[in-house]
Amino acid sequence: MTNRSRNALPVYVQIAELIMRDIDAGRLLDGERLPPEREMSASLNTSVGTLRKALGELTEKGLLERIQGSGNYVRAGATRDSVYGMFRLELHEGGGLPRADVLSVETLAKPDDLPDFGYAARAARIRRLRYLNDTIIAVEEIWLDESAGKVTASALSDSLYRFYQKQLGFWITRAEDRVGIGQVPTWAPATFTKAPGTTVGFVERLSWADKDAPIEYSRTWFDTDQALYVQRLK
Repeated sequence: MTNRSRNALPVYVQIAELIMRDIDAGRLLDGERLPPEREMSASLNTSVGTLRKALGELTEKGLLERIQGSGNYVRAGATRDSVYGMFRLELHEGGGLPRADVLSVETLAKPDDLPDFGYAARAARIRRLRYLNDTIIAVEEIWLDESAGKVTASALSDSLYRFYQKQLGFWITRAEDRVGIGQVPTWAPATFTKAPGTTVGFVERLSWADKDAPIEYSRTWFDTDQALYVQRLK
């Protein structure tokens, strides 16, 4: 477990999110006992203290139960409160911690090929390379309406929704996804797993905050050899 940049989520938050996604994916089952803390911290390349802070967060959320002298047990029925609650891509085996490298941030006039969203004529365009754990899985392009606030590359964190909450003061409350296939865009970096023009999985998303019009539009091209789009119905 590494904190790759100064704007990455705190390591204890990364660990908590990774465990939550493993619970959601069924890789950790209700009632299952987690490995001993020293063993677990070694496998995650972090300190016992940092791990315990992450486990404490999950215990407060009701996702873990600590039994004195026995260990930490999964309680899968609790309500989730995840930074990545709306992130639907997972590794084939399930789960995986989302990460991102920012490729570019620009504020531009909205091009004609975008759907109607927001209230301004301009929007911040954010392009990123996405990972699950250390596996490259996708490239994405996010357009945030200029009315939502100013976006700079130096201020972004791995979780855009956390950035919106902490830096811009609004919450994404719902989203609509349309999933299909698309071609890798020409701007995709050479480090992406598929060449420009290759057919891959494709997700378009409109996201709403507290107003009638969606505030954000995004499109994601993902490598189906590395990741799948997963929507769980409860």
